[in-house]
Amino acid sequence: MKRIVFLFILILLVSCAGGRVSYDYDKSTDFSNYTTYNYFGDMETGLSELDERRLLKVMDSILQAKGFLLSEEPDFLVNIISSEYQRAANNAIGVGMGGTGRNVGGGVSVGVPIGGTGIEREIQFDFVDSQKNALFWQAISASGYRDNASPFERYEKIKALAAKVFSKFPPEQK
Repeated sequence: MKRIVFLFILILLVSCAGGRVSYDYDKSTDFSNYTTYNYFGDMETGLSELDERRLLKVMDSILQAKGFLLSEEPDFLVNIISSEYQRAANNAIGVGMGGTGRNVGGGVSVGVPIGGTGIEREIQFDFVDSQKNALFWQAISASGYRDNASPFERYEKIKALAAKVFSKFPPEQK
């Protein structure tokens, strides 16, 4: 019984894990040259106005904690693009039935989806050198999204997502 409870808790924790994040950057970039940032003036994030404000507030606190300053004449500009899409159910249980007798055989199999579909939100963060107008760092995050979440839940979700995205910025130079 203890093993079943442990397994259930483990599955619950894994299913509630934050989103996936992929990173890419220009290896020739010297990230120590960047100290100031700002956002594109014509940025259309695709987020609701409230979620956009939440994300920018969290990003400002994370970037400033890393030593970057918000400036009117920045070293780099940040662009944010998001999209939402319906994710397909990726788990299924197979139920089968079969029989045989003499020279007759047969079978029936049905796949029953588990977990249903949900909404995924993908957010892309582009960091562009303001002098060269060249992309030098990018992160793309994908995570589950609930449209009916409370403001507190939305803020906490955005905060966790931003922490994960910016945990690898700036990248360690080798």
